[in-house]
Amino acid sequence: MQAARIAPIVGRQLQGLGVGRCVFKRRAGAGVASEPGTGPGLNPSPHSCRPCALRGQPPLGLAWRPYAGGAAQAVLEKPGSFPPEASTREKQAKAESKSFAAGMFRGQLTTSQVFPYPSVLNEEQTQFLKELLGPVTRFFEEVNDPAKNDMMEKVEETTMQGLKELGAFGLQVPSELGGVGLCNTQYARLVELVGTHDLGVGITLGAHQSIGFKGILLFGTKAQKEKYLPKLASGETIAAFCLTEPSSGSDAASIRSSAVPSPCGKYYTLNGSKIWIRQSSRVFFVFSTPTHNGGLADIFTVFAKTPVTDAATGAVKQKITAFVVERSFGGVTHGPPEKKMGIKASNTAEVYFDGVRVPAENVLGEVGGGFKVAMHILNNGRFGMAAALAGTMKGIIAKAVDHAANRTQFGDKIHNFGVIQEKLARMAVLHYVTESMAYMVSANMDQGSTDFQIEAAISKIFSSEAAWKVTDECIQIMGGMGFMKETGVERVLRDLRIFRIFEGTNDILRLFVALQGCMDKGKELSGLGNALKNPFGNAGLLLGEVGKQLRRSAQSWGGVGGGLSLSGFTHQELSRSGELAVQALEQFAAVVEAKLIKHKKGIVNEQFVLQRLADSAIDLYTMVVVLSRGRGCQGGGGGRPGAPGLDCLLPSPQAAARVRDNMTALQSDPQQQELFRNFKSISKALVEHGGVVPSNPLGF
Repeated sequence: MQAARIAPIVGRQLQGLGVGRCVFKRRAGAGVASEPGTGPGLNPSPHSCRPCALRGQPPLGLAWRPYAGGAAQAVLEKPGSFPPEASTREKQAKAESKSFAAGMFRGQLTTSQVFPYPSVLNEEQTQFLKELLGPVTRFFEEVNDPAKNDMMEKVEETTMQGLKELGAFGLQVPSELGGVGLCNTQYARLVELVGTHDLGVGITLGAHQSIGFKGILLFGTKAQKEKYLPKLASGETIAAFCLTEPSSGSDAASIRSSAVPSPCGKYYTLNGSKIWIRQSSRVFFVFSTPTHNGGLADIFTVFAKTPVTDAATGAVKQKITAFVVERSFGGVTHGPPEKKMGIKASNTAEVYFDGVRVPAENVLGEVGGGFKVAMHILNNGRFGMAAALAGTMKGIIAKAVDHAANRTQFGDKIHNFGVIQEKLARMAVLHYVTESMAYMVSANMDQGSTDFQIEAAISKIFSSEAAWKVTDECIQIMGGMGFMKETGVERVLRDLRIFRIFEGTNDILRLFVALQGCMDKGKELSGLGNALKNPFGNAGLLLGEVGKQLRRSAQSWGGVGGGLSLSGFTHQELSRSGELAVQALEQFAAVVEAKLIKHKKGIVNEQFVLQRLADSAIDLYTMVVVLSRGRGCQGGGGGRPGAPGLDCLLPSPQAAARVRDNMTALQSDPQQQELFRNFKSISKALVEHGGVVPSNPLGF
């Protein structure tokens, strides 16, 4: 068969090229970062790229847990979060985040990670990536059959074997541990290709490496990496990420699975169950996300509660700890594959742990540090979802264009009709924005950024919603043909629905985006509050704040800019879009500040407000990412938009208008509160009546 001819050739090619091909040269003065495959006791490899997740992430507060009672404390009053009364300018600069998205909430243009549009691959890395794309493309075009995978509800064995030969199960595992050793940007490009062809296969691969064994890459000891990664990279063993339980969906704090240490301290006894596990055959990680590969995996990253003694007080608390669990330990079983709406080719099952003895050396990270481990894994993997869905949109747009170019109605090709032209143009814009965002985030990670969690969450939200819109419009353009199985578009639509749910539902991620941004602004406001206690000793801080307030007042009441500008960063043809972005950002920052001052730590419970802040943050970030790439296009870099007039359709005017509308609504407090009260009362009535309240117009 073709797979038998293609796979060994590509496998040998990868083996021959995988060592020493993925090298980032350190810039002068740049900090030394850990390499993939480095952790306690493992020397850095000069032949590996350096995914930022291995450099250590900033501490994540409880802002991720928007429903938890202590979330507000984490947002505004986290111990150690706020600066002392009068920090020096140098200390303040050092403490400030370089994240553009975080800066938006403070009313700042933090441009170092967005302008110019980042380019991180050197010539050698680029050439290696190009050499991979051809064989992988041919494999998906000639060997993989997505319709058959969907019908069989599993990835065909020939395809699985071919993927193993391609090295597809260990794309970011260091070459010295048997992987291909790709950096984040190279990985994104290959994931985009997979997303173009088959999301079911993409989920199987992603559940394995993007989250399944990612914890071992990020937090594993030398012994753990050397023991597990070679077989995981080859596909000999499959990994799964186990977080979600029947009683805990988005609220990871409600996990009930427990791991009790033995009196001798040599092992833990694990009991509990995880649902929706992808690839649930051999290795498990536990966290708030569907468990895929649950029936296939041999290695699991599992999260369970363990007793942890506070060194200061002696009190014992239950905290989440991450474990690497092997099916061979005994006591690990799984249920039948779940029947799903989409991504049917991926294996999703409930996994049970009954008295599993887990060696103490299989703790991943620190005892009690499982929440941090899980957050890092999920934050680190979200950029891959945006890249994959950019590929999906690319493939779907090609189908829509092919139909529009060849379908004749009313004596003309339908691509000549205005309604179809608008649909195609808007589909192209959504793809362009998603693609721009995916490679912006991956490049930031490759350049060493450790503060990208807001951007990664935004990319996941935007891409999952954009891909759904693009695919839905494709079906509309194709009419009845789009509804038929043979075109393959309905399968993609079914596959896409889960992307707004798993790895953080978009609703929860919106709260995360808003709360994480508000936390950064809260630090600034806390510093101001401390300064007011000693105004003569903190004149600089107070004068700076007065200046900002005056500029914002002028901008809000007189339409005058607040002193911020992107004129030095954007191409002159996009200058108006840059002005719109700045105006929107200033209005956004003013509202964020007003809401924090009003609600203080109670902001955590203001979900109506937080959702609108998050929507505006998403719009602002998309505007700036596209402006950055647009400048690169005009200058010959960053990837050309590829269609005349696309720059003019990029989202700045519409996005700026949405930000303005949302912020105006939030500023009109009485009307806003009345609207929110109506939402609450209608929802309460629906719940009390078990559904729709009004009677039928006919009265029965």
